[in-house]
Order: sequence, then C-alpha cells, then structure tokens
Amino acid sequence: MKFRTLLAAAAAAAAALALTMGCTTLDEKQRAWIFQPSDRSWGGSAEMARDMDDAWIAFDSKVTGLPAKLHGLWLPAATRAADGPVLLYLHGARWNVAGSAPRIRRMQELGFSVLAIDYRGFGKSSPGLPSEEMAYEDARAAWDWLAAKFPQRPRFVFGHSLGGAIAIDLAARVDDESGTIVEGTFTSIPDVASTMKWGWLPVGPLITQRFESVDKVSRIGSPLLVVHGDSDALIHNELGRKLYDAAQGRKRFVLVEGGSHFSTMAMGAAKYRAALAELFSPQWPR
Repeated sequence: MKFRTLLAAAAAAAAALALTMGCTTLDEKQRAWIFQPSDRSWGGSAEMARDMDDAWIAFDSKVTGLPAKLHGLWLPAATRAADGPVLLYLHGARWNVAGSAPRIRRMQELGFSVLAIDYRGFGKSSPGLPSEEMAYEDARAAWDWLAAKFPQRPRFVFGHSLGGAIAIDLAARVDDESGTIVEGTFTSIPDVASTMKWGWLPVGPLITQRFESVDKVSRIGSPLLVVHGDSDALIHNELGRKLYDAAQGRKRFVLVEGGSHFSTMAMGAAKYRAALAELFSPQWPR
C-alpha cells in the first residue's frame, strides 16, 4: 500500500482500535502504518545504487537503551568534492535507502556530496519497529557523523515526504546547518489524516506518531526551501504551503507544475537549481 492509503486506513481504524486495544498496541500499529519499514527498494533503483559507497554509523541509543547501527549510502559530488556542500538525505516511508537512488543522484547533479541513511527498521540498519523519536535520533546520529567527517564543509539537510518531518526536527535542534530542504512534506500527521476520505473522524487525539513539523519550523535558523508538486495526490500541496507560511527567516516555496509525490524533483530540476543559488548564496556556488 502507498503511504497515503495506509494513513487513511490508520485514521479509519484508530478509533476502533482504541476501544479494543491497549495504548501500547495502538502505538505499535501506528508506527507500522506510518513507517512501513522494509528492506526492499522499488523498480530498478537498487541497480542505480550499486556504485555508491556503504557508510556505517554506530551509536548508543538513548531512546531504546541499546546499541544501534545505521546503514547509509555515500555519493560524493562529481566536482568540487573537496570543499563543496554536503547533504544529509532523509527518505520517506516504505522503501529502503536504495529506493531513493534516483533522487540521491539528482541531488548529486545539483552539486552535493550526499549521505543517505536508512532509519532503524529499514534495510541493513538495526532491526526493529521504528518510531518518531527513534527516527529523530537516527537523523541526529547521521548529522553528527557528517560533522565529524567534514567539519569545514557547508552541510545541508534534505527530507522527502515523511523524511521532511524528520529533517525539520533535526534542523530545529541544531545550529550548524547551512540550509534545509524539504519536498512533498506536511505540517503534521493529524493534518494529513484530515485530508483523507475519513478525515472527518475525530482521530487526532489518538495519533501517537504526530510529527508536528508546523510547531518546529519557526525554530529553524537556516534558510528553508519548501518544494511541492501541484499534482501531489499523497500529500496535498496546501500542507506544504502552510508549513512554509509558519517558517521564519529566509525561505522560499517552489511549486512544480505537474509534479507528483514522486516526480517533483525530476520535473523541477531547473527550479531546484535556481532556488539553491538564490536562497543559499554565498554558500552555494553559482
């Protein structure tokens, strides 16, 4: 099932589940519905990731109290690799990190060296059921790894779909990012649920994995680029616009005509390049 379909099912079932299950079980069901953790990629994306280098990030998790290991893919920029910008790529639900290989390559083409990670529960990272707090911790561990490896290079964070909420949380917590980029993302999970077929159901208070980006985005200290496709049927572009409106400081909203939840970056490559040069100058080479 697609992310939006599963969220719709979660919204429709949450009230009934709350009546028949304990809070722990309800929370676990929502985590499974929202993240859809997998070790699979889609289509031919795994082939596109074959020449990317593996990266491994080990840390002790404060959320679970257990040692954790993240698997990532590293793709250096084709030019200016020694001093150019570095990007932490945070993917959305369902597919493992190799499933994002086409989008990772497009970010490389835009000039970034890219580290893309799998959250725990995805791909080759530590097994288990992901949670909102675990994903936030995973992103921070990867960010700290990048800071240790490339302390002198400008570092950016990017998130697609659910990864956008994780990117916003990270950017709101750190103060050493040069820029934040999100695509096809949302204000909160309850807001996404409200746009669905059963959005009239009063399930908001029952949602445990809330990803309240709209409450965090104003705390981001770096320039913010919000990108959305105007034909995104999974996450309505109105939610991206509301997220942008809640942000403070330097920011830009880019709406890509004809862009779907999955094609926006490909269709909007020229707009991406122009926005990067305009919003992130002087860190970004023109």
